[in-house]
Amino acid sequence: MHADAPRVRHIRETLLSDNWYTLKKYTFELLRRDGRWQEQSREAYDRGNGAVILLYNREKQTVVLVRQFRFPVWINGHDGFLIEAAAGLLDNASPEERIVAEAEEETGFRVTRIEPVFIAYMSPGSVTEKLYFFIAEYSAD
Repeated sequence: MHADAPRVRHIRETLLSDNWYTLKKYTFELLRRDGRWQEQSREAYDRGNGAVILLYNREKQTVVLVRQFRFPVWINGHDGFLIEAAAGLLDNASPEERIVAEAEEETGFRVTRIEPVFIAYMSPGSVTEKLYFFIAEYSAD
């Protein structure tokens, strides 16, 4: 499960919420550089992994973005509408399968040749989500 599992031991988890996704509190011991074990506690929100794609048209020198309302952003004082690349959660599909479907669903463009760019954790201090980034050329026809 973890590449460096021996550095963490005695993991206890408490479910705090499973209303939409899951929020858990974890208490564990972490092996410090000085060789001592230190107990720590963290909360982690698990909403699954996702994928995002930036569609571009080389000839027109354009990209396709979508405008979506994001309630948590609204809570933080913004109007809530963000300009984003098409994205979605994997929902038990491969990143490649899911992002092709999301691209068409959110932008109306069907892409067949996608290129992986990189993988990143979105907010690794509190969220487990890993996001797969792709690019693909779209046709304006």
